[in-house]
Amino acid sequence: MDAVLSQLSLSLSAARTVDQLIRPLLEMLGNITGMESTYLTSIELDLCLQHVRYARNIGDMQIPEGLSVPWEDTLCKRSLDMGLTATNEVETLWGDSEAARQLGIKTYLSAPVRDTEGGLLGTLCAASSRKLPMQPETETLLQLFANIVANFIERETLVQNLQSANAQLAAFALTDTLTGLPNRRALFDELERMLAQAERCSGSILVGGIDLDGFKQVNDGFGHQAGDDFLKAVSGRLQTALRGGDMLGRVGGDEFVVIGLGPAWSHAGMPGELITDGEPAVAARELQQRLAQASIGDYMLDGQILSYGGASVGVVALAPFGMQSAAAIKLADREMYAVKLARKRRG
Repeated sequence: MDAVLSQLSLSLSAARTVDQLIRPLLEMLGNITGMESTYLTSIELDLCLQHVRYARNIGDMQIPEGLSVPWEDTLCKRSLDMGLTATNEVETLWGDSEAARQLGIKTYLSAPVRDTEGGLLGTLCAASSRKLPMQPETETLLQLFANIVANFIERETLVQNLQSANAQLAAFALTDTLTGLPNRRALFDELERMLAQAERCSGSILVGGIDLDGFKQVNDGFGHQAGDDFLKAVSGRLQTALRGGDMLGRVGGDEFVVIGLGPAWSHAGMPGELITDGEPAVAARELQQRLAQASIGDYMLDGQILSYGGASVGVVALAPFGMQSAAAIKLADREMYAVKLARKRRG
């Protein structure tokens, strides 16, 4: 017993995942009991299914990992219902079990794996085609192993849940809750990364400001819920105009910003400035035109159709060297307001 506990202690100290714990534990269980097959199952009571998650097989008996069987027809459920942990009388007790007959099981061990509230997570089992003697300490060790497995699974599940919750919180912190787009913080973080990347690659950066002209009239005429629906619909259409790698974000109210990497620039190394010619300038104009065109069209709001003339969009190409995010956004806003003013003058 002392040797078993010592080996178990070493396995627990080394294990960082369920996989790293279970496989040595199944080998230990097989060595202790002399069983050909040792395995851990999980149980979905709502679906009435039992799944073999981990298995160790030696000899002719094979209980494969990934096997799923109806829970009601398992030896595990029969032994659980009877309060029986170990038996070498499987043929006598459960002679009607098709699975036991096919596998030739004569000796069987099974202990429930339960969470701290008593819920059934699965079972830890061992099976043999031979009629083996039942050692006095076998049931005690089996239940000890099952309890260790349960604690480890719950701990890992807790860690996974915490990691998932933290990831969700991080996503919420970087996401505009109305449109699902990146928010100002996420946009500025990504713009800093893009500026650094463009500088390393002697490239350019494209930054665009988007303002939904007439948004106040939409809110006044259709109501604020319709205004929210309009913002979500426009954001969806704007995303269809993006290139791969571009990011569209909502920075507040009816204001959006788009950022993306631009083509290489022959004047690489110059301090941050507007690029008004060459491929970067062409790419900026093309992105501006696509975004403006994408926002034009009919929108169904509160059962009525709004024929929208489009947003004011200004996109600039910038040299990344020495450029800060705030300055880049400011240059894009200036271009957007120039477009807005020109549209007003045209009537």
